Amino acid sequence: MSTSSSFAPADTTDGPVGDPVGASRLDVADALSALLRDTETEPRSDIQLEALTLAVAADLPVLLWGEPGIGKTAALTQLAETLDLPLTTVIASVHEPSDFSGLPVLCDDPVEQGVPMAPPDWAVRLVRAGRGLLFLDELSTAPPAVQAALLRLVLERRVGALRLPPGVRIVAAANPRSSAADGWELSPPLANRFVHLQWTHDHDVVVRGLGGTWPRANLPRLDPHLLPDAVHFARRAVCGLLAARPGLVHRLPGGETRRGGAWPSPRSWEAALKLIAFAHAAGSSRDVLSLLVRGAVGDGPGLELLASVDRMDLPDPETLLGDPAAAVLPERGDLRQAVLDGVVAAVRERPDKDRWDAAWALLVRALDTGAPDLVVVPATTLATLRREDWDVPESIERLAGAVTLSRRADDAAARVALAAGARR
Repeated sequence: MSTSSSFAPADTTDGPVGDPVGASRLDVADALSALLRDTETEPRSDIQLEALTLAVAADLPVLLWGEPGIGKTAALTQLAETLDLPLTTVIASVHEPSDFSGLPVLCDDPVEQGVPMAPPDWAVRLVRAGRGLLFLDELSTAPPAVQAALLRLVLERRVGALRLPPGVRIVAAANPRSSAADGWELSPPLANRFVHLQWTHDHDVVVRGLGGTWPRANLPRLDPHLLPDAVHFARRAVCGLLAARPGLVHRLPGGETRRGGAWPSPRSWEAALKLIAFAHAAGSSRDVLSLLVRGAVGDGPGLELLASVDRMDLPDPETLLGDPAAAVLPERGDLRQAVLDGVVAAVRERPDKDRWDAAWALLVRALDTGAPDLVVVPATTLATLRREDWDVPESIERLAGAVTLSRRADDAAARVALAAGARR
């Protein structure tokens, strides 16, 4: 009887010319896979990546929202490699609440010593390393009980009786409920602890990345000389807005879906203040700042905050009235309108012939350097402030044409709308 097996051993030597001697076909396949994974990075302007790294530098928990396959996990992996932080990934939905709140461990005398809560192994590894990037993936598939257990981890950095070191940053990722596997809406307390960033793909970045070059995530360079000014700037922006709009301090949205996103509360306003300070010290663009503040307090309050920040850089009306010929007005129409309205308000508050004349000179300058329609309302209001003994300045003749033309355009638009309504 033959003792040879009916199964022949795999051929590990024969193959196409050029195969390494003794290499199996799987070894060659692995070598090809390794070549495909061999990519490089390059500095590239990416406002999503810049916003993410700025929030990570500010040590604020970040939640990336995006459809499946959009590259959230790949972005976090690349971020950890670039920042030289060990990456620890925890899939929230496959864990029990006790995995985050701690597992009870009986000691010799629980009556006297209590029952300590032992942390999971991933938390112990982070503490031993002293630093790292904790990635909470698939957060929107975590049931409510697990979300409740995550509250203390995200805010206080505690897992059981263990406190994560300051060098650990927390970033999470989630799919919208409509595209999540057995998805849940985020609870309002958990959602309010995160800076929410909408993660979308950039066609050029994807194409260049598949070609072997991805954008590099760099920590922002904070100017040490700007740190005190950045804190003052951020506090003025947030406190100025909330002083004028007290209803924005805390506004819990009505819908369940909106409650699972960014919304204003004292906690999220504190995060917005911190983000403004970091963005100011780093010289970040307005687009990056917009992503961050809207991700902290929501779109509506965030846009109001951005408008408040824009107005902080506007010139002082008294300075403009003091030297109209040297006035430099903003290019953006909304900001220019705000400046002109502020000048007219300053004259109304302290009416004076010289100040009134200076305001007309500023309106003429605005007419020469910008859109004529922006001077219509300020000119009309300024005209009502004239006293009987004040002579009409010659410059008003230049403005009369713009005001008349604007009113004719408004009347024509009204007639067209009225005629269209009549035809219906």
